[in-house]
Amino acid sequence: MTSEKSPTHFDSEHAKKYDKQWEKTAPLKDAMHLAIRLVLGELPENANILCIGVGTGDELLYLANAFPGWKFTLVEPAKAMLDICKERAKKNNIESRCTFHEGYIDTLPSSEPFHAATALLVSQFLINPVDRKKFFTKVASLLHKGGYMINADLSADMSSDDYKTLFEVWVRMWKYAGISDEQVENISKTLGKDVAISTKDDIEKMILESGFEKPNLFYQALFIHAWFSRAK
Repeated sequence: MTSEKSPTHFDSEHAKKYDKQWEKTAPLKDAMHLAIRLVLGELPENANILCIGVGTGDELLYLANAFPGWKFTLVEPAKAMLDICKERAKKNNIESRCTFHEGYIDTLPSSEPFHAATALLVSQFLINPVDRKKFFTKVASLLHKGGYMINADLSADMSSDDYKTLFEVWVRMWKYAGISDEQVENISKTLGKDVAISTKDDIEKMILESGFEKPNLFYQALFIHAWFSRAK
C-alpha cells in the first residue's frame, strides 16, 4: 500500500523488498482485506473497482480472487511498485481484468464511474487538510452515486495519553517486522510531519465535506483505521 503523492520514492531494489519487509505483520492486512470483502460483498458481479496507491497489488489479488467477475483500474505513481503489481497480476491470471495507470487520480483518463474505490494508507500523506479534502472530493467524482470509498489511514489524538501508550505498541510492531532501531527512529520523526495522524473526528469531517455520506469505521488495528463511505 503506497501513497498518493507519497514522499517516499520506491526504486526497484526497495520495491522488491517491500512485501518481504512487512511479511510478519501480514495478518493485520489480511484482516482488513476480509473486512473490505464483507463491506463490498453487495456489489454487482461485474463491478468496476478503482484501487488508488495500489502498490504491489495486495488488495487487487485478494479482491480479484474473491470476486472473479470484477474489473480493476490500478493507480500507482511508483513505477517500480506498479511493475511488481503487473507481474503478480500476470502470474495469477488476472491481467486481462486490469487496467494499469502509472500516476495519480488527477491524471486518470476518463472512464465509466466506479462502483467502489480503495485508498489504503494513501490520504495520510496529504498533510494539508485542504489537499486531503480535494483528494476525497476527486474520489467521490469518480464513483457511481452510492458507490463506496474504502479509505484506511493512520488516526489518533497525538496530544492524548492514549497516543503515547499506543505508540509504544506501534514501535514494537515495527521491531517485530524486523525494522532496525535506526529506521524506527527515523520513521517516528515523520509521524505528524510527513505523514498525517489526524483524529477520527477530523477524518470523518473531511470525508463528509467531500461529497460522501456519513463514513462508517469498520476496522482498526493499532493506529490504522478504515472507513467505508458512500458517494452522494
